[in-house]
Amino acid sequence: EMLKCLEERQFPTEKVRLFAKRAAGTVVKSKFGDITVEPFSVEAAQECEIVLMAVSGSFSEEFSPQIGGGPLNTAVIDNSSAFRYKDDVPLVVPEINGGKNSEAKLVANPNCTTAIGAMALWPLHQKYKLKKVLMSTYQAASGAGAEGMQELEDGLTAYVKEGAVSKPEYFAHQLPFNVIPQIDAFQENGYTKEEMKVTWELQKIFGLPDDVKVSCTAVRVPTLRAHSESIVIETEEPVDPAEAR
Repeated sequence: EMLKCLEERQFPTEKVRLFAKRAAGTVVKSKFGDITVEPFSVEAAQECEIVLMAVSGSFSEEFSPQIGGGPLNTAVIDNSSAFRYKDDVPLVVPEINGGKNSEAKLVANPNCTTAIGAMALWPLHQKYKLKKVLMSTYQAASGAGAEGMQELEDGLTAYVKEGAVSKPEYFAHQLPFNVIPQIDAFQENGYTKEEMKVTWELQKIFGLPDDVKVSCTAVRVPTLRAHSESIVIETEEPVDPAEAR
């Protein structure tokens, strides 16, 4: 997906390199030419000016700080949750709080749910000042990665061929023909971690004071891709609907 974005945006780079353990040695065709996937190493990553990390939190926590900087002053943009809530690492949506934050050698990328909502909420917050945010999210199987998408496809295939959805192995309950009102683990306050990410990340990206209340309900839905959200807000200033649109 990252490579596809670089291609579609015609990102101005002379060279693109791909690193992976299991896929090392395979060749990926791209608009930048054929790319042979390389085994990962810190030294190889530091030969790049920008490194996009689509890895687990534990992997990023170990290696992202080692990659950042170096002889080329390598910038790391991390898509995991490892650094999102650390005070010394900027959490960035470029259109909202890029600028100087984007110049850090390690930049955290927000959760997909947060990023979608933030883009709609930011101009409203600037104009009317958010007071309360009530968000409901309907998240596709893609949010759980390739394994989640495969389980949805396998369950649908089993239903067509055998008349019954196969037993779930990745999700806690079957996803085909169903919705699952839990994403990630429940926290002590009764919200799931996925729901709390929206609260924590909006507070950090927007610089919201503690008296701005944010509540989210996150539900997994049986589509392969494309999350959707419904957001109700209360603001300090009166909102003109036409102007808000």
